[in-house]
Amino acid sequence: MRVVQVLRTGLSRLGRTLRIQARGTAPSALPLAGYSEHRHEIPFIDPLSDADLTELNQLFRWHAFTVDSHGRRFGGVAWAGKRDRPQKIPDPRIVLMHERFQLRDKHVLEFGCFEGIHTIGLARLAGRVTAVDGRIENVAKTIVRSALYGCSPRVFKYDVETVPANAGLLRADLLHHVGVLYHLTDPVRHLRELGRYIRVGVMLDTHVATDEEATQSYEVEGRAFAYKAYQELGHRDVFSGLYAESKWLPLGAIVELLKETGFGSVEVVETRQERNGPRVLLFASRT
Repeated sequence: MRVVQVLRTGLSRLGRTLRIQARGTAPSALPLAGYSEHRHEIPFIDPLSDADLTELNQLFRWHAFTVDSHGRRFGGVAWAGKRDRPQKIPDPRIVLMHERFQLRDKHVLEFGCFEGIHTIGLARLAGRVTAVDGRIENVAKTIVRSALYGCSPRVFKYDVETVPANAGLLRADLLHHVGVLYHLTDPVRHLRELGRYIRVGVMLDTHVATDEEATQSYEVEGRAFAYKAYQELGHRDVFSGLYAESKWLPLGAIVELLKETGFGSVEVVETRQERNGPRVLLFASRT
């Protein structure tokens, strides 16, 4: 059984490595202008010349882009088929979060700010935004993009795997938690920590393991938790977790942990099947 597991792990990692190497469509190969989808005013991008915007797009390895009021690209793409269309601001999930929690007078914490697109959507609706990411490159890109949109979130590098969490740095009313949980090596301790620094509620969007897939287990404070092991590519791949392997929890375990840490009301508002597996969007709040 152990040999089979090792072989599966090796093949999984090899497959992911080959997919990384096969990625193409560098940002420089994309046209600068001519985009019609999701055009909007970007205060300090719209006045730039094409030459200046081209230079800006080449300063960082952007993996997503927005479009200014002239139909010009600000940013880049990951590869063909991955974030190769203009991103919408705000993301529809942020609109749902606003409808649920009324963000105007709230302090929102964002885990995994990536390149700042969700950060800007939050900043336009919330009273205050703190955004963190485990990669300093993403922190820099978020600061640059936010500034050029005329937004001023607090942004800094932070590894959300840290236990105990720095509650003084992270304390907020609400948590925007999208695309992060399934990249963590210890999601149980991470979820248990949320109640220490989030006062009102959480929006969580994450992949989950089915009960049939959760064939491994690990122990936290004397209690066993089933999970599905997922091979990551580490720091070098911006779409991977920071470490070699992550643990995907079943939905039932996630809901139970959120309730245990103080968020007594949990509602799953969307389930969907994606390329890498099942994914859910849920809201959790204190009762």
